[in-house]
Amino acid sequence: MDVIKSVQHYVDKMIDDVPGMKALLLDTETTPIVSLVYTQSTLLTKECYLIDRIDNRNRDKMKHLKCICFLRPTRESIQYLMEELRDPAYGDYYIYFSNTVQKIDIERLAEVDEQEAVRELQEYFGDFLAVNPDLYSLDMPPDSLFGTNLTSWDRDAFERSVRGISSVLLSLKKKPLIRYEQTSPMAKQLANEMQRHILQEGQLFDFRRPDTPPILLILDRRNDPVTPLLTQWTYQAMVHELIGIHHGRVDMSRVPEIRNEIKEITLSSDQDPFFKKAMFWNLGDLGANIKKYVDEYQTKTKSNRNIESIADMKRFVEEYPEFRKLSGNVSKHVALVSELSRRVSEERLLEISELEQDLACNENHNSNLKTIRQMIDDNNISDLAKIRLVLLYALHYERSPNNAIKSLVEQLDAVGVNEKYSSLVPALLFYAGNQQRQNDLFANQTFLARGKSALKGLKGTENVYTQHTPLLGDTLDLLVKARLKETEFPFVDGVQAPPRERPQDIIIFMVGGTTFEEASYVAQLNATMPGVRIVLGGSCIHNSTTFMQQIDQVAKNYMDFPSGSRTLGRR
Repeated sequence: MDVIKSVQHYVDKMIDDVPGMKALLLDTETTPIVSLVYTQSTLLTKECYLIDRIDNRNRDKMKHLKCICFLRPTRESIQYLMEELRDPAYGDYYIYFSNTVQKIDIERLAEVDEQEAVRELQEYFGDFLAVNPDLYSLDMPPDSLFGTNLTSWDRDAFERSVRGISSVLLSLKKKPLIRYEQTSPMAKQLANEMQRHILQEGQLFDFRRPDTPPILLILDRRNDPVTPLLTQWTYQAMVHELIGIHHGRVDMSRVPEIRNEIKEITLSSDQDPFFKKAMFWNLGDLGANIKKYVDEYQTKTKSNRNIESIADMKRFVEEYPEFRKLSGNVSKHVALVSELSRRVSEERLLEISELEQDLACNENHNSNLKTIRQMIDDNNISDLAKIRLVLLYALHYERSPNNAIKSLVEQLDAVGVNEKYSSLVPALLFYAGNQQRQNDLFANQTFLARGKSALKGLKGTENVYTQHTPLLGDTLDLLVKARLKETEFPFVDGVQAPPRERPQDIIIFMVGGTTFEEASYVAQLNATMPGVRIVLGGSCIHNSTTFMQQIDQVAKNYMDFPSGSRTLGRR
């Protein structure tokens, strides 16, 4: 199961099936879907000479070009396509929708196609962002999830989730059995709707049934609010946490003294061999390997300086494309790792991360509380770091009768931390406190629980900054051993549970967003457990900032604070 190859297959088929010179029209949502799996230069090699957006009406008319349209079947995209067909800029149109399209929309398109420019209309199910081979995202805004309360869906978000997951399943050619987290009404509603959708679209899901049926496992972010709050130490996760990755691109424009040509860089495991190797390395290993990478580049440039014969020249020309590619990659990764190292030092992330990990994994209440108080009073620690520490403390010690949650919030206010941050503390407990979670989140991090896990060792040498294992790890451990309790993770209504057997293909969807820490864990499982293939996805991919945006929505929309008071009965 490889979601990047699945989307690439669709793009290949669209472009290869239309011979000759062509244009490619995309919409706001299919643009990142394609750009994550295909470079512009690769599209050029397939005679795709123009790439533009369907909503851009200021395009020259080029009747000699054929036009491929790859669009999401949304109201907006259908409307733009109708306008395009009323006054076509190109000769022939080949229309591909990224998901099922309604019959009424096809009829509307046929009515406006008076010049009979449309040659083909098909559904190709690439309606998601393929981020890594085993990681996908529906790219939903983190604050658009909930409906009238925290256990109900926003209608548009629900429909997007159903269609997005359906697209993932169809692209991977899987008709799964569906399980969900029992305590999550949103996961249950989504699971039941997915089952209904699969039955309704029976012809689309008519795949050969394997001996061991695949599993679609629907989880809820609120059962593990700790993972998105932790400082990350693997390359991909760290870049997303400290700088941000958006549609495979990293905005470096705010990095001090950055060169113009690397103010925006692309990170792609499919298009960048070094990143493919390095994306799950920790910062220490990354620094050592970047040094080797620079040495390799220096050796190559020295060896190419002496061109004394035609044979030398030929060899140089043959190596030149790779030489240029290596040069660009060296610059890019050196700049990124340098910025990560600068931020780690400047923001004292080693010190902060050690305390975060201790809060997530150990029981040291008095020591933790003392250190948090010291950090809150420290002017050199950022407000965001301070609030994350208090959030982790509140999650861990919420049930402790002598907890100091209230006084820590008061201390945040006393040192001038913005009120919008301190209001996240009660909002997080309201959203994902102990009463809202399915299991004891912190029990799974104790030494005894971690020692029982057959998957423990995956991280390699344990250190103080990587003690934490996402709750997803325990869930997958039980699932692959066919020991995941049906009382806690039932099958959808009306589906008879199969005999207990180890699943081979597992597709996960995290309601409320997944993380790169969880993606790294899944990638390690895929690399070390033959016979089991796992794909992870979610409504978005969080870093701590986007997760706190989600919690901020909870504070604004779902909590009634008394006048003059926001947090935990404060005076």
